Formats: sequence, structure tokens, C-alpha cells
Amino acid sequence: MPGSDAPKSAFPALCCIFFAAKGGPVLIRLALLCLVVSGLLANSNAQSGDWKQLFDGKDLVGWKHVGPGEMTVEDGLIRTHGGMGLLYWTGGKLGDCAIRVVYKMRDHNDNSGVFIRIPIEPREEWMPVHYGYEVQIDNQPEDSKEDEYHVTGTLYSLTKPLARPGKPGPEWNTMEITLDGPKTTVVLNGVKVTEYTEGDPVPPKKFDFEPQRGTRPNEGYFGLQNHSDKDIVFFKEVAVKMLKK
Repeated sequence: MPGSDAPKSAFPALCCIFFAAKGGPVLIRLALLCLVVSGLLANSNAQSGDWKQLFDGKDLVGWKHVGPGEMTVEDGLIRTHGGMGLLYWTGGKLGDCAIRVVYKMRDHNDNSGVFIRIPIEPREEWMPVHYGYEVQIDNQPEDSKEDEYHVTGTLYSLTKPLARPGKPGPEWNTMEITLDGPKTTVVLNGVKVTEYTEGDPVPPKKFDFEPQRGTRPNEGYFGLQNHSDKDIVFFKEVAVKMLKK
């Protein structure tokens, strides 16, 4: 339970202070120092497993957009405009972590995605498609004559969904993507949709615009897709938590 370690770690130091009170000022100072150190250690341990918010609801500091269209902040949310483009996090490559994205579609169904494992910093919109993975956001791929390998929560065109728990607009969805070495797991609204490890078999390409097949790196850049002017998606939260190894 979060925060439950702090009182336990402070307890020995509090005992030291109680007994040192009878031993004079030197022992009291040592006991106080012990309390401060134990508090710092407890705080450090608590923060190591916390989510780090990458969007503050105010601006896009730390983010950069490439490709057509743009992303803006409206009413505390990231909003997609036009496309196809990509808003990526410039803070460096990520691996052995969980990425949490909370989003909603404006209409009953809209198209977007979360790119992961991008090998180099993007300079245009198609490199992430072909050399990273897109975790798809599209509840009704059949509308564009695509199959279930293109539905929300899949690695776009590469993995078959274990379930289809995507909620239509304007309901909120919570997507959690875990990057554990070469393994990628996607959980949508508490339901596992994808579990894929590098080297697992994937189907051949069905369309020219589908990504190149091949392995992806354990670490990479990640970003959010703005798909088209007809597809409006809002992002409320983007957060990262490092895995404990």
C-alpha cells in the first residue's frame, strides 16, 4: 500500500529519540539525525514506484510535434488537429517502464495511437510507423475495411486482440502499456488486449501503409498520434512509471 513503509522506517529513530532523551544532548542530536535520514530513505523508496506526469494540463513543454497537423492544449486536455502527425516526448528513450494514457474520442469512434519503441528521435511522421510500434486507438477498424489486428490496444496490424474493451466517445479510456525488456503488454480499461514478445510470429502485411515487420529496440521514444482532421481525440493524462527490477 503506498506510503505504508514510511511510518515503519521512522519507528526505530523515534525509539532512539525516546531513549536518548535520558542520555544528554549529544545522543539526542544523533537520534534526530537518524530520524531525518530514515525519513529521506522512506521518501525515496516511495517515489521510486510513483507515476511521473508528463503533461501538466497547461502546456506542451517537453513535447515536440512532427508531420502534418498539430496538437494543442484546450481546457486542460491535449487535442489532436489534422494529420497524420506525431507529438513525441523529448525527454529521451524509455524502456522497462509502464506508460499510462487516459484519452477520449470526440465522436463515437475516432482514430489515434500511441507510438512506442521508436529507435531514434523522430524527424518526420513515417519513421515511427515503420520502425517503432503503434498501439492503435480505433474501436471500429472494419469501417475502413481493416480487420481486428487494427483495433484499439493492438500493435497495429501485428497482434490479434485478446479482447476489445475500448469505450466509445465521449467516455474516458485508460490505456497502460508496459515495456519489460523485449515484452510489450497493453491493458485497456483493466482488460489485457496485447501481450507480445519480440520474435513472436506476426501476419504478413495486408496494406502498403502498414509497418515494416522486424524487431524493435528494448528502449525508444514514444508519442501520440494525430491521425486526420476527421479524427479528434483528447488526452487527459500521460504518465510514466519505471519498473522495479
